[in-house]
Amino acid sequence: MLKKQFLQPTGSKRIIFFILFDLIISILTIFLAYLLRFNFDIPIDFFNSMVLMIIVLAPLKVIIFFVLKIYFVAWRFFGLWEYKKLIFAHIVTYILFTVIFVLFNDYFIPYPRSVILIDLFLSLFFIAFIRISKRLYIENGKHVHKNRTLIIGANDRASQVIKSSLSGEIDYHLMALISDDKHLIGTYFSNIKVYDRSDISAIVEELEIDAVIIAEKLNQKELERLFTTLNELGIHEIKKAQILEDDSPTLADISIEDLLARKPQDLDMVSIANFIVGKVVMITGAGGSIGSELSRQVEIFGAKQIILVDNSEFNLYSINEQICHTKSVAVMQNVKEQTLLEKTFKQYLPDIVIHAAAYKHVPLCEANVREAIDNNIFGTKNVIDLSIAYGVTKLVLVSTDKAVRPTNVMGTTKRICELYAHSIPSNQTEIVAVRFGNVLGSSGSVIPKFRSQIDKGESITVTHPDITRYFMMIPEACQLVLQAASIAKGGELFILDMGEPIKIVDLANRMIELSGRDDIDIVFSGLRPGEKLYEELLIDDADLKTEYSSIMVSQNPPVDYELLSKKIERLKGEDENLLELLKEIVPEFNHQKN
Repeated sequence: MLKKQFLQPTGSKRIIFFILFDLIISILTIFLAYLLRFNFDIPIDFFNSMVLMIIVLAPLKVIIFFVLKIYFVAWRFFGLWEYKKLIFAHIVTYILFTVIFVLFNDYFIPYPRSVILIDLFLSLFFIAFIRISKRLYIENGKHVHKNRTLIIGANDRASQVIKSSLSGEIDYHLMALISDDKHLIGTYFSNIKVYDRSDISAIVEELEIDAVIIAEKLNQKELERLFTTLNELGIHEIKKAQILEDDSPTLADISIEDLLARKPQDLDMVSIANFIVGKVVMITGAGGSIGSELSRQVEIFGAKQIILVDNSEFNLYSINEQICHTKSVAVMQNVKEQTLLEKTFKQYLPDIVIHAAAYKHVPLCEANVREAIDNNIFGTKNVIDLSIAYGVTKLVLVSTDKAVRPTNVMGTTKRICELYAHSIPSNQTEIVAVRFGNVLGSSGSVIPKFRSQIDKGESITVTHPDITRYFMMIPEACQLVLQAASIAKGGELFILDMGEPIKIVDLANRMIELSGRDDIDIVFSGLRPGEKLYEELLIDDADLKTEYSSIMVSQNPPVDYELLSKKIERLKGEDENLLELLKEIVPEFNHQKN
Protein backbone atom coordinates (compact mmCIF):
# COMPACT_ATOMS: atom_id res chain seq x y z
CA MET A 1 0.00 0.00 0.00
CA LEU A 2 2.78 2.40 0.98
CA LYS A 3 4.77 1.42 -2.09
CA LYS A 4 1.77 2.11 -4.33
CA GLN A 5 1.26 5.54 -2.75
CA PHE A 6 4.96 6.32 -3.10
CA LEU A 7 4.94 5.45 -6.81
CA GLN A 8 1.69 7.33 -7.48
CA PRO A 9 2.64 10.41 -9.59
CA THR A 10 1.74 13.85 -8.19
CA GLY A 11 2.63 17.43 -9.05
CA SER A 12 4.95 17.85 -6.07
CA LYS A 13 6.75 14.57 -6.81
CA ARG A 14 7.26 15.69 -10.41
CA ILE A 15 8.83 18.98 -9.26
CA ILE A 16 11.18 17.22 -6.82
CA PHE A 17 12.13 14.67 -9.50
CA PHE A 18 13.07 17.34 -12.06
CA ILE A 19 14.93 19.52 -9.54
CA LEU A 20 17.10 16.54 -8.53
CA PHE A 21 17.73 15.55 -12.14
CA ASP A 22 18.51 19.16 -13.14
CA LEU A 23 21.04 19.44 -10.32
CA ILE A 24 22.69 16.15 -11.31
CA ILE A 25 22.71 17.06 -15.02
CA SER A 26 24.11 20.54 -14.25
CA ILE A 27 26.99 19.02 -12.29
CA LEU A 28 27.73 16.50 -15.03
CA THR A 29 27.51 19.01 -17.91
CA ILE A 30 29.91 21.41 -16.15
CA PHE A 31 32.36 18.56 -15.62
CA LEU A 32 31.92 17.51 -19.29
CA ALA A 33 32.39 21.12 -20.45
CA TYR A 34 35.73 21.27 -18.62
CA LEU A 35 36.74 17.91 -20.12
CA LEU A 36 35.95 19.13 -23.63
CA ARG A 37 37.70 22.46 -23.04
CA PHE A 38 40.91 20.77 -21.88
CA ASN A 39 40.79 17.80 -24.25
CA PHE A 40 39.82 15.44 -21.38
CA ASP A 41 42.81 16.44 -19.23
CA ILE A 42 41.71 19.10 -16.72
CA PRO A 43 44.68 20.88 -15.08
CA ILE A 44 44.55 20.67 -11.29
CA ASP A 45 44.65 24.51 -11.04
CA PHE A 46 41.15 24.70 -12.58
CA PHE A 47 39.40 22.29 -10.20
CA ASN A 48 38.52 25.04 -7.71
CA SER A 49 36.85 27.22 -10.38
CA MET A 50 34.93 24.16 -11.62
CA VAL A 51 33.59 23.43 -8.12
CA LEU A 52 32.69 27.10 -7.63
CA MET A 53 30.88 27.13 -10.96
CA ILE A 54 28.86 24.09 -9.86
CA ILE A 55 28.00 25.72 -6.50
CA VAL A 56 26.80 28.96 -8.16
CA LEU A 57 25.34 27.86 -11.49
CA ALA A 58 23.39 24.71 -10.54
CA PRO A 59 21.22 26.35 -7.79
CA LEU A 60 20.82 29.50 -9.92
CA LYS A 61 19.49 27.38 -12.77
CA VAL A 62 16.96 25.66 -10.50
CA ILE A 63 15.77 29.03 -9.13
CA ILE A 64 15.27 30.53 -12.62
CA PHE A 65 13.47 27.38 -13.82
CA PHE A 66 11.16 27.56 -10.81
CA VAL A 67 10.41 31.27 -11.31
CA LEU A 68 9.61 30.69 -15.00
CA LYS A 69 7.40 27.70 -14.05
CA ILE A 70 9.46 25.19 -16.02
CA TYR A 71 8.82 22.65 -13.24
CA PHE A 72 5.05 22.95 -13.55
CA VAL A 73 4.85 21.44 -17.06
CA ALA A 74 3.58 17.84 -17.14
CA TRP A 75 6.27 15.49 -18.44
CA ARG A 76 4.36 14.06 -21.40
CA PHE A 77 3.09 17.47 -22.57
CA PHE A 78 6.56 18.92 -23.16
CA GLY A 79 6.47 20.43 -26.65
CA LEU A 80 7.82 23.22 -28.85
CA TRP A 81 6.41 26.02 -26.69
CA GLU A 82 7.92 24.50 -23.57
CA TYR A 83 11.27 24.03 -25.36
CA LYS A 84 11.31 27.73 -26.32
CA LYS A 85 10.65 28.57 -22.69
CA LEU A 86 13.51 26.29 -21.63
CA ILE A 87 15.88 28.07 -24.06
CA PHE A 88 14.82 31.43 -22.62
CA ALA A 89 15.39 30.14 -19.06
CA HIS A 90 18.90 28.97 -19.98
CA ILE A 91 19.79 32.29 -21.60
CA VAL A 92 18.62 34.19 -18.50
CA THR A 93 20.53 31.81 -16.22
CA TYR A 94 23.83 32.04 -18.09
CA ILE A 95 23.59 35.83 -18.48
CA LEU A 96 23.15 36.12 -14.71
CA PHE A 97 26.05 33.74 -14.12
CA THR A 98 28.24 35.79 -16.47
CA VAL A 99 27.36 38.94 -14.51
CA ILE A 100 28.29 37.14 -11.26
CA PHE A 101 31.55 35.97 -12.85
CA VAL A 102 32.46 39.52 -13.93
CA LEU A 103 31.60 41.02 -10.52
CA PHE A 104 33.46 38.35 -8.55
CA ASN A 105 36.15 37.52 -11.07
CA ASP A 106 38.90 37.17 -8.43
CA TYR A 107 37.18 34.15 -6.87
CA PHE A 108 37.15 32.25 -10.18
CA ILE A 109 40.75 32.77 -11.31
CA PRO A 110 41.98 30.79 -13.14
CA TYR A 111 38.82 30.26 -15.16
CA PRO A 112 38.30 29.25 -18.85
CA ARG A 113 35.54 31.60 -20.13
CA SER A 114 34.65 29.33 -23.07
CA VAL A 115 33.30 26.78 -20.56
CA ILE A 116 30.24 29.01 -20.03
CA LEU A 117 29.18 28.71 -23.67
CA ILE A 118 30.05 24.99 -23.87
CA ASP A 119 28.03 24.24 -20.74
CA LEU A 120 25.07 26.29 -22.03
CA PHE A 121 24.67 24.00 -25.04
CA LEU A 122 25.35 20.80 -23.10
CA SER A 123 22.84 21.73 -20.38
CA LEU A 124 20.18 22.74 -22.89
CA PHE A 125 20.56 19.47 -24.77
CA PHE A 126 20.52 17.06 -21.82
CA ILE A 127 17.85 18.84 -19.74
CA ALA A 128 15.57 19.10 -22.78
CA PHE A 129 16.24 15.46 -23.69
CA ILE A 130 15.19 14.26 -20.22
CA ARG A 131 11.94 16.21 -20.50
CA ILE A 132 11.05 15.08 -24.00
CA SER A 133 12.05 11.44 -23.45
CA LYS A 134 8.66 10.33 -22.11
CA ARG A 135 6.84 11.97 -25.01
CA LEU A 136 9.18 10.27 -27.47
CA TYR A 137 8.46 6.96 -25.77
CA ILE A 138 4.69 7.49 -25.95
CA GLU A 139 4.75 8.68 -29.57
CA ASN A 140 6.92 5.80 -30.72
CA GLY A 141 5.10 3.18 -28.67
CA LYS A 142 2.97 0.45 -30.18
CA HIS A 143 -0.38 1.56 -31.65
CA VAL A 144 -1.91 -1.87 -32.17
CA HIS A 145 -4.63 -1.13 -29.59
CA LYS A 146 -5.61 2.16 -31.19
CA ASN A 147 -8.06 2.96 -33.95
CA ARG A 148 -6.37 3.72 -37.26
CA THR A 149 -7.71 7.19 -37.86
CA LEU A 150 -8.07 9.70 -40.69
CA ILE A 151 -8.38 13.42 -39.94
CA ILE A 152 -10.62 15.52 -42.18
CA GLY A 153 -8.93 18.91 -42.44
CA ALA A 154 -5.39 20.22 -42.16
CA ASN A 155 -5.52 23.20 -39.83
CA ASP A 156 -4.83 24.35 -36.26
CA ARG A 157 -7.63 22.17 -34.93
CA ALA A 158 -6.06 19.14 -36.63
CA SER A 159 -2.71 20.04 -35.05
CA GLN A 160 -4.31 20.05 -31.60
CA VAL A 161 -5.88 16.64 -32.27
CA ILE A 162 -2.49 15.28 -33.38
CA LYS A 163 -0.84 16.66 -30.24
CA SER A 164 -3.49 15.02 -28.05
CA SER A 165 -3.07 11.71 -29.85
CA LEU A 166 0.72 11.74 -29.56
CA SER A 167 0.53 12.57 -25.85
CA GLY A 168 -1.90 9.71 -25.24
CA GLU A 169 -4.88 11.88 -24.34
CA ILE A 170 -7.07 10.30 -27.03
CA ASP A 171 -6.97 6.66 -28.05
CA TYR A 172 -6.52 7.12 -31.80
CA HIS A 173 -3.56 6.26 -34.04
CA LEU A 174 -3.53 9.03 -36.63
CA MET A 175 -2.58 7.73 -40.07
CA ALA A 176 -3.28 10.62 -42.44
CA LEU A 177 -4.96 13.97 -43.02
CA ILE A 178 -6.99 15.03 -46.04
CA SER A 179 -7.54 18.52 -47.37
CA ASP A 180 -8.84 20.50 -50.34
CA ASP A 181 -5.99 23.01 -50.04
CA LYS A 182 -3.61 22.30 -52.91
CA HIS A 183 -0.79 24.10 -51.07
CA LEU A 184 -1.01 21.62 -48.18
CA ILE A 185 -1.41 18.38 -50.12
CA GLY A 186 1.81 16.38 -49.86
CA THR A 187 3.04 18.24 -46.79
CA TYR A 188 3.31 16.77 -43.29
CA PHE A 189 1.80 17.64 -39.90
CA SER A 190 3.99 16.12 -37.18
CA ASN A 191 5.15 13.44 -39.62
CA ILE A 192 1.57 12.70 -40.76
CA LYS A 193 1.00 13.19 -44.47
CA VAL A 194 -1.73 15.38 -45.98
CA TYR A 195 -3.59 13.76 -48.90
CA ASP A 196 -6.05 15.08 -51.47
CA ARG A 197 -9.67 14.84 -50.31
CA SER A 198 -10.71 13.40 -53.68
CA ASP A 199 -8.61 10.30 -52.88
CA ILE A 200 -10.48 9.52 -49.66
CA SER A 201 -11.76 6.12 -50.83
CA ALA A 202 -8.28 4.92 -51.81
CA ILE A 203 -6.75 6.29 -48.60
CA VAL A 204 -9.30 4.53 -46.40
CA GLU A 205 -8.65 1.22 -48.16
CA GLU A 206 -4.86 1.53 -48.38
CA LEU A 207 -4.31 2.65 -44.77
CA GLU A 208 -7.05 0.39 -43.36
CA ILE A 209 -8.79 3.33 -41.73
CA ASP A 210 -11.49 2.43 -39.19
CA ALA A 211 -12.22 5.84 -37.59
CA VAL A 212 -12.48 9.45 -38.76
CA ILE A 213 -12.09 12.73 -36.87
CA ILE A 214 -13.54 15.84 -38.53
CA ALA A 215 -11.36 18.85 -37.70
CA GLU A 216 -12.80 21.42 -40.08
CA LYS A 217 -16.10 23.23 -40.20
CA LEU A 218 -18.55 21.78 -42.69
CA ASN A 219 -22.01 23.00 -43.54
CA GLN A 220 -24.96 20.65 -43.25
CA LYS A 221 -24.87 19.46 -46.87
CA GLU A 222 -21.09 18.89 -46.83
CA LEU A 223 -21.33 16.95 -43.58
CA GLU A 224 -24.23 14.88 -44.93
CA ARG A 225 -22.26 13.95 -48.09
CA LEU A 226 -19.14 13.09 -46.07
CA PHE A 227 -21.12 10.98 -43.61
CA THR A 228 -22.77 9.06 -46.47
CA THR A 229 -19.39 8.47 -48.15
CA LEU A 230 -17.78 7.22 -44.95
CA ASN A 231 -20.68 4.88 -44.21
CA GLU A 232 -20.43 3.43 -47.71
CA LEU A 233 -16.73 2.84 -47.02
CA GLY A 234 -17.64 0.91 -43.87
CA ILE A 235 -16.54 3.56 -41.36
CA HIS A 236 -19.03 4.04 -38.54
CA GLU A 237 -16.85 5.68 -35.89
CA ILE A 238 -16.96 9.35 -36.88
CA LYS A 239 -16.08 12.11 -34.42
CA LYS A 240 -16.00 15.89 -34.64
CA ALA A 241 -13.20 17.81 -32.92
CA GLN A 242 -14.15 20.76 -30.76
CA ILE A 243 -11.49 23.01 -29.22
CA LEU A 244 -11.93 24.18 -25.64
CA GLU A 245 -10.74 27.50 -24.22
CA ASP A 246 -7.40 25.99 -23.16
CA ASP A 247 -6.81 24.82 -26.78
CA SER A 248 -7.32 21.18 -25.81
CA PRO A 249 -9.60 19.23 -28.18
CA THR A 250 -12.62 17.23 -27.16
CA LEU A 251 -14.18 14.65 -29.45
CA ALA A 252 -17.95 14.38 -29.85
CA ASP A 253 -20.13 12.00 -31.82
CA ILE A 254 -21.86 13.25 -34.95
CA SER A 255 -25.48 13.80 -33.96
CA ILE A 256 -28.61 13.70 -36.05
CA GLU A 257 -28.93 17.42 -35.30
CA ASP A 258 -25.57 17.98 -37.04
CA LEU A 259 -26.81 16.21 -40.16
CA LEU A 260 -30.19 17.95 -40.26
CA ALA A 261 -29.23 21.39 -38.98
CA ARG A 262 -30.05 24.06 -41.53
CA LYS A 263 -28.66 27.35 -40.34
CA PRO A 264 -30.18 30.48 -41.94
CA GLN A 265 -27.65 32.71 -43.65
CA ASP A 266 -29.45 35.99 -43.02
CA LEU A 267 -29.79 36.17 -39.25
CA ASP A 268 -29.67 39.87 -38.35
CA MET A 269 -28.39 40.06 -34.80
CA VAL A 270 -28.35 43.87 -34.79
CA SER A 271 -32.02 44.06 -35.75
CA ILE A 272 -32.95 41.57 -33.02
CA ALA A 273 -30.87 43.40 -30.40
CA ASN A 274 -32.46 46.74 -31.28
CA PHE A 275 -35.87 45.12 -30.92
CA ILE A 276 -35.19 43.54 -27.49
CA VAL A 277 -32.63 45.71 -25.69
CA GLY A 278 -33.94 47.64 -22.70
CA LYS A 279 -37.47 46.18 -22.98
CA VAL A 280 -39.65 44.34 -20.48
CA VAL A 281 -40.42 41.03 -22.21
CA MET A 282 -43.10 38.57 -21.11
CA ILE A 283 -42.86 34.98 -22.41
CA THR A 284 -45.73 32.57 -21.90
CA GLY A 285 -44.90 28.87 -21.96
CA ALA A 286 -41.42 29.99 -20.87
CA GLY A 287 -40.47 26.52 -19.66
CA GLY A 288 -41.20 24.69 -22.91
CA SER A 289 -38.74 23.81 -25.67
CA ILE A 290 -39.41 27.00 -27.66
CA GLY A 291 -40.26 29.24 -24.70
CA SER A 292 -37.09 28.38 -22.78
CA GLU A 293 -34.87 29.10 -25.78
CA LEU A 294 -36.71 32.38 -26.41
CA SER A 295 -36.11 33.27 -22.74
CA ARG A 296 -32.38 32.63 -23.09
CA GLN A 297 -32.23 34.59 -26.34
CA VAL A 298 -33.98 37.70 -25.04
CA GLU A 299 -31.56 37.74 -22.10
CA ILE A 300 -28.62 37.57 -24.52
CA PHE A 301 -30.08 40.42 -26.58
CA GLY A 302 -30.32 42.70 -23.57
CA ALA A 303 -33.89 42.62 -22.25
CA LYS A 304 -34.36 44.87 -19.23
CA GLN A 305 -36.65 42.39 -17.48
CA ILE A 306 -37.97 38.94 -18.44
CA ILE A 307 -41.34 37.80 -17.12
CA LEU A 308 -41.39 34.00 -17.31
CA VAL A 309 -44.94 32.60 -17.31
CA ASP A 310 -45.58 28.85 -17.17
CA ASN A 311 -48.00 26.51 -15.41
CA SER A 312 -45.40 23.75 -14.91
CA GLU A 313 -43.53 24.19 -11.63
CA PHE A 314 -40.52 22.13 -12.74
CA ASN A 315 -40.21 23.76 -16.18
CA LEU A 316 -40.55 27.23 -14.69
CA TYR A 317 -37.93 26.47 -12.04
CA SER A 318 -35.54 25.05 -14.67
CA ILE A 319 -35.62 28.06 -16.98
CA ASN A 320 -35.54 30.55 -14.11
CA GLU A 321 -32.31 28.94 -12.89
CA GLN A 322 -30.76 29.62 -16.31
CA ILE A 323 -31.67 33.32 -16.41
CA CYS A 324 -29.99 36.07 -14.38
CA HIS A 325 -32.12 36.41 -11.24
CA THR A 326 -31.82 40.19 -11.25
CA LYS A 327 -33.61 40.22 -14.62
CA SER A 328 -36.10 37.36 -14.41
CA VAL A 329 -39.46 37.06 -12.67
CA ALA A 330 -40.96 33.55 -12.46
CA VAL A 331 -44.77 33.57 -12.55
CA MET A 332 -46.49 30.21 -12.16
CA GLN A 333 -49.77 30.82 -13.96
CA ASN A 334 -51.99 29.23 -16.57
CA VAL A 335 -52.91 31.46 -19.51
CA LYS A 336 -56.49 30.14 -19.21
CA GLU A 337 -56.84 32.01 -15.90
CA GLN A 338 -57.58 35.51 -17.20
CA THR A 339 -57.99 37.17 -13.78
CA LEU A 340 -54.62 35.98 -12.49
CA LEU A 341 -52.94 36.71 -15.81
CA GLU A 342 -54.29 40.25 -15.76
CA LYS A 343 -52.62 40.88 -12.40
CA THR A 344 -49.30 39.96 -13.99
CA PHE A 345 -49.88 42.33 -16.92
CA LYS A 346 -50.91 45.10 -14.55
CA GLN A 347 -47.90 44.61 -12.26
CA TYR A 348 -45.12 44.36 -14.86
CA LEU A 349 -46.54 46.26 -17.88
CA PRO A 350 -44.52 44.36 -20.52
CA ASP A 351 -43.35 46.11 -23.69
CA ILE A 352 -43.19 42.85 -25.65
CA VAL A 353 -45.20 39.67 -25.16
CA ILE A 354 -44.15 36.40 -26.81
CA HIS A 355 -46.92 33.82 -26.57
CA ALA A 356 -45.47 30.30 -26.79
CA ALA A 357 -47.83 28.53 -24.37
CA ALA A 358 -49.83 25.81 -26.14
CA TYR A 359 -50.75 22.16 -26.18
CA LYS A 360 -48.84 20.91 -29.21
CA HIS A 361 -49.01 17.10 -29.21
CA VAL A 362 -51.45 16.03 -31.92
CA PRO A 363 -52.66 12.69 -30.44
CA LEU A 364 -53.21 14.21 -26.99
CA CYS A 365 -55.21 17.08 -28.44
CA GLU A 366 -57.28 14.57 -30.45
CA ALA A 367 -58.10 12.72 -27.24
CA ASN A 368 -58.74 15.92 -25.26
CA VAL A 369 -60.57 18.28 -27.61
CA ARG A 370 -62.13 20.46 -24.90
CA GLU A 371 -58.79 20.93 -23.10
CA ALA A 372 -57.02 21.77 -26.37
CA ILE A 373 -59.63 24.42 -27.19
CA ASP A 374 -59.54 25.92 -23.70
CA ASN A 375 -55.75 26.15 -23.56
CA ASN A 376 -54.86 26.96 -27.16
CA ILE A 377 -57.77 29.17 -28.19
CA PHE A 378 -59.03 30.79 -24.99
CA GLY A 379 -55.57 30.96 -23.43
CA THR A 380 -54.31 32.78 -26.55
CA LYS A 381 -57.42 35.02 -26.57
CA ASN A 382 -56.66 36.03 -22.97
CA VAL A 383 -53.06 36.93 -23.84
CA ILE A 384 -54.13 38.93 -26.92
CA ASP A 385 -56.94 40.79 -25.13
CA LEU A 386 -54.76 41.68 -22.13
CA SER A 387 -51.86 42.78 -24.35
CA ILE A 388 -54.15 45.26 -26.08
CA ALA A 389 -55.76 46.39 -22.80
CA TYR A 390 -52.39 47.11 -21.18
CA GLY A 391 -50.75 48.80 -24.14
CA VAL A 392 -48.17 46.15 -25.05
CA THR A 393 -46.08 47.50 -27.93
CA LYS A 394 -45.73 44.20 -29.76
CA LEU A 395 -47.31 40.77 -29.31
CA VAL A 396 -45.69 37.77 -31.00
CA LEU A 397 -47.81 34.65 -31.46
CA VAL A 398 -45.80 31.45 -32.02
CA SER A 399 -47.72 29.27 -34.50
CA THR A 400 -47.17 26.02 -36.40
CA ASP A 401 -47.19 24.51 -39.87
CA LYS A 402 -50.03 22.28 -38.65
CA ALA A 403 -52.30 25.34 -38.90
CA VAL A 404 -52.15 25.11 -42.71
CA ARG A 405 -55.17 23.21 -44.07
CA PRO A 406 -55.36 21.42 -40.69
CA THR A 407 -56.31 17.78 -40.37
CA ASN A 408 -56.25 17.71 -36.57
CA VAL A 409 -57.62 19.56 -33.56
CA MET A 410 -54.26 20.99 -32.53
CA GLY A 411 -53.59 22.58 -35.94
CA THR A 412 -57.15 23.93 -36.13
CA THR A 413 -56.92 25.62 -32.74
CA LYS A 414 -53.67 27.28 -33.81
CA ARG A 415 -55.26 28.48 -37.06
CA ILE A 416 -58.11 30.04 -35.09
CA CYS A 417 -55.52 31.83 -32.97
CA GLU A 418 -53.91 33.20 -36.14
CA LEU A 419 -57.30 34.41 -37.39
CA TYR A 420 -58.15 36.07 -34.08
CA ALA A 421 -54.75 37.78 -33.87
CA HIS A 422 -55.17 39.08 -37.43
CA SER A 423 -58.75 40.34 -37.10
CA ILE A 424 -58.93 41.97 -33.67
CA PRO A 425 -58.79 45.79 -33.48
CA SER A 426 -55.47 46.14 -31.67
CA ASN A 427 -55.23 49.90 -31.08
CA GLN A 428 -51.50 50.65 -30.62
CA THR A 429 -50.46 47.02 -30.12
CA GLU A 430 -48.73 45.44 -33.11
CA ILE A 431 -49.75 41.77 -33.28
CA VAL A 432 -47.76 39.36 -35.40
CA ALA A 433 -47.90 35.58 -35.81
CA VAL A 434 -44.83 33.50 -36.78
CA ARG A 435 -45.35 30.03 -38.21
CA PHE A 436 -42.72 27.31 -38.51
CA GLY A 437 -42.34 23.52 -38.53
CA ASN A 438 -40.72 21.00 -36.19
CA VAL A 439 -37.67 21.96 -34.20
CA LEU A 440 -34.92 19.43 -33.60
CA GLY A 441 -34.96 17.77 -30.21
CA SER A 442 -38.01 19.49 -28.75
CA SER A 443 -39.89 17.61 -26.05
CA GLY A 444 -42.10 14.88 -27.48
CA SER A 445 -40.61 15.09 -30.97
CA VAL A 446 -39.49 12.05 -32.93
CA ILE A 447 -35.75 12.50 -32.36
CA PRO A 448 -35.76 12.02 -28.55
CA LYS A 449 -38.26 9.18 -29.03
CA PHE A 450 -36.13 7.41 -31.66
CA ARG A 451 -32.99 7.94 -29.57
CA SER A 452 -34.66 6.35 -26.55
CA GLN A 453 -35.83 3.36 -28.61
CA ILE A 454 -32.31 2.84 -30.00
CA ASP A 455 -30.74 3.07 -26.52
CA LYS A 456 -33.17 0.40 -25.31
CA GLY A 457 -32.48 -1.82 -28.33
CA GLU A 458 -36.11 -1.55 -29.43
CA SER A 459 -37.45 -1.29 -32.97
CA ILE A 460 -38.07 2.27 -34.14
CA THR A 461 -41.75 2.97 -34.76
CA VAL A 462 -42.56 5.17 -37.76
CA THR A 463 -46.20 5.83 -38.55
CA HIS A 464 -45.92 5.69 -42.37
CA PRO A 465 -43.12 5.06 -44.91
CA ASP A 466 -43.94 8.28 -46.81
CA ILE A 467 -44.49 10.69 -43.93
CA THR A 468 -42.36 13.85 -44.06
CA ARG A 469 -41.69 16.80 -41.76
CA TYR A 470 -39.84 20.12 -41.76
CA PHE A 471 -37.04 20.56 -39.22
CA MET A 472 -34.96 23.43 -37.85
CA MET A 473 -32.63 23.90 -34.89
CA ILE A 474 -34.33 25.45 -31.86
CA PRO A 475 -31.88 28.41 -31.40
CA GLU A 476 -32.07 29.40 -35.07
CA ALA A 477 -35.87 29.08 -35.15
CA CYS A 478 -36.18 31.29 -32.07
CA GLN A 479 -33.80 33.89 -33.46
CA LEU A 480 -35.83 34.02 -36.67
CA VAL A 481 -39.03 34.44 -34.62
CA LEU A 482 -37.46 37.48 -32.93
CA GLN A 483 -36.12 38.76 -36.26
CA ALA A 484 -39.56 38.48 -37.89
CA ALA A 485 -41.09 40.30 -34.93
CA SER A 486 -38.51 43.07 -35.23
CA ILE A 487 -39.67 43.96 -38.77
CA ALA A 488 -43.39 43.50 -38.12
CA LYS A 489 -45.78 46.44 -38.38
CA GLY A 490 -48.80 44.56 -37.05
CA GLY A 491 -51.26 42.12 -38.66
CA GLU A 492 -48.66 39.99 -40.46
CA LEU A 493 -48.41 36.23 -40.51
CA PHE A 494 -44.74 35.42 -41.01
CA ILE A 495 -43.58 32.02 -42.22
CA LEU A 496 -40.05 30.75 -41.64
CA ASP A 497 -38.23 29.05 -44.50
CA MET A 498 -37.70 25.53 -43.15
CA GLY A 499 -35.85 24.20 -46.19
CA GLU A 500 -36.81 20.87 -47.70
CA PRO A 501 -39.05 18.40 -45.83
CA ILE A 502 -37.38 15.24 -44.55
CA LYS A 503 -38.79 11.72 -44.73
CA ILE A 504 -39.12 10.39 -41.20
CA VAL A 505 -38.07 6.88 -42.29
CA ASP A 506 -34.82 8.39 -43.66
CA LEU A 507 -34.36 10.16 -40.35
CA ALA A 508 -34.82 6.85 -38.51
CA ASN A 509 -32.32 5.06 -40.78
CA ARG A 510 -29.79 7.87 -40.25
CA MET A 511 -30.11 7.64 -36.48
CA ILE A 512 -29.57 3.87 -36.63
CA GLU A 513 -26.42 4.46 -38.71
CA LEU A 514 -25.18 7.04 -36.20
CA SER A 515 -25.69 4.60 -33.34
CA GLY A 516 -23.47 2.00 -35.03
CA ARG A 517 -25.99 -0.73 -34.16
CA ASP A 518 -27.15 -3.39 -36.60
CA ASP A 519 -29.88 -4.90 -34.44
CA ILE A 520 -32.48 -2.12 -34.79
CA ASP A 521 -35.44 -2.52 -37.14
CA ILE A 522 -38.04 -0.01 -38.33
CA VAL A 523 -41.71 -0.86 -37.77
CA PHE A 524 -44.57 1.05 -39.44
CA SER A 525 -47.44 1.57 -37.00
CA GLY A 526 -49.94 3.51 -39.15
CA LEU A 527 -50.92 7.18 -39.09
CA ARG A 528 -52.26 8.42 -35.77
CA PRO A 529 -55.54 10.33 -35.43
CA GLY A 530 -55.23 13.78 -37.00
CA GLU A 531 -51.77 13.09 -38.46
CA LYS A 532 -50.82 14.29 -41.95
CA LEU A 533 -48.51 12.54 -44.36
CA TYR A 534 -46.85 15.88 -45.00
CA GLU A 535 -47.04 19.37 -43.54
CA GLU A 536 -47.35 22.66 -45.41
CA LEU A 537 -46.12 26.09 -44.43
CA LEU A 538 -47.94 28.21 -47.01
CA ILE A 539 -51.66 28.67 -47.43
CA ASP A 540 -51.31 30.71 -50.60
CA ASP A 541 -48.56 30.44 -53.20
CA ALA A 542 -48.71 34.23 -53.42
CA ASP A 543 -47.01 34.57 -50.04
CA LEU A 544 -44.33 37.22 -50.29
CA LYS A 545 -40.67 37.47 -49.44
CA THR A 546 -39.46 39.98 -46.89
CA GLU A 547 -36.08 41.68 -46.78
CA TYR A 548 -34.79 38.41 -45.33
CA SER A 549 -34.84 35.28 -47.50
CA SER A 550 -35.50 33.06 -44.46
CA ILE A 551 -38.74 34.91 -43.62
CA MET A 552 -41.88 35.18 -45.77
CA VAL A 553 -45.09 37.04 -45.04
CA SER A 554 -48.51 35.56 -45.83
CA GLN A 555 -51.34 37.49 -47.43
CA ASN A 556 -54.01 36.97 -44.77
CA PRO A 557 -57.58 37.29 -46.09
CA PRO A 558 -59.85 39.75 -44.24
CA VAL A 559 -61.74 38.24 -41.30
CA ASP A 560 -64.93 39.56 -39.67
CA TYR A 561 -63.84 40.04 -36.07
CA GLU A 562 -67.36 40.24 -34.60
CA LEU A 563 -68.49 37.07 -36.34
CA LEU A 564 -65.30 35.22 -35.41
CA SER A 565 -65.64 36.27 -31.76
CA LYS A 566 -69.22 34.97 -31.61
CA LYS A 567 -68.17 31.61 -33.04
CA ILE A 568 -65.26 31.37 -30.61
CA GLU A 569 -67.63 32.10 -27.70
CA ARG A 570 -69.81 29.22 -28.85
CA LEU A 571 -66.87 26.89 -28.24
CA LYS A 572 -67.52 27.39 -24.51
CA GLY A 573 -70.93 25.76 -24.84
CA GLU A 574 -71.39 22.33 -23.34
CA ASP A 575 -73.94 21.24 -25.94
CA GLU A 576 -71.93 22.23 -28.98
CA ASN A 577 -70.40 19.71 -31.33
CA LEU A 578 -66.88 21.01 -30.97
CA LEU A 579 -65.47 19.38 -34.11
CA GLU A 580 -68.29 20.74 -36.25
CA LEU A 581 -67.85 24.21 -34.81
CA LEU A 582 -64.09 24.08 -35.41
CA LYS A 583 -64.90 23.17 -39.03
CA GLU A 584 -67.31 26.12 -39.23
CA ILE A 585 -64.61 28.54 -38.06
CA VAL A 586 -61.88 26.95 -40.22
CA PRO A 587 -63.63 25.59 -43.34
CA GLU A 588 -60.40 24.00 -44.63
CA PHE A 589 -60.27 21.78 -41.51
CA ASN A 590 -60.38 18.22 -42.89
CA HIS A 591 -60.36 16.00 -39.84
CA GLN A 592 -58.31 12.84 -40.40
CA LYS A 593 -59.25 10.17 -37.90
CA ASN A 594 -56.90 7.66 -39.61
